Amino acid sequence: MMQIEMLKSKIHRVRVTDANLDYIGSITIDEDLMDAAGIIENEKVQVVNNNNGERLETYVIKGKRGSGVICLNGAAARKVQKGDILIIVSYIQIDLESAKTFEPRIIFPDEHNRI
Repeated sequence: MMQIEMLKSKIHRVRVTDANLDYIGSITIDEDLMDAAGIIENEKVQVVNNNNGERLETYVIKGKRGSGVICLNGAAARKVQKGDILIIVSYIQIDLESAKTFEPRIIFPDEHNRI
């Protein structure tokens, strides 16, 4: 059966709240945003920085619920600055027929990273 990769979840235009170079890696995301977008802890995501065009892949760790935290950790911290606007995307491998009716989850947080 043919499989394709397509958009599963997207957090559209969140603001970086912190960058922590002294961490082993990942992106910390407010758990409320994770739930709303259908993203789970340790899931692979693509991070697109609207301010400088950087794109990177990493994995998600849970941030404090309701905090609005969006923090790039480890080497990825060099690719952002506090206040940068990001798009966070996850993808799914899905069979072609199911893909025709699959609906990705896309959320549009406010300027404080709240739903």
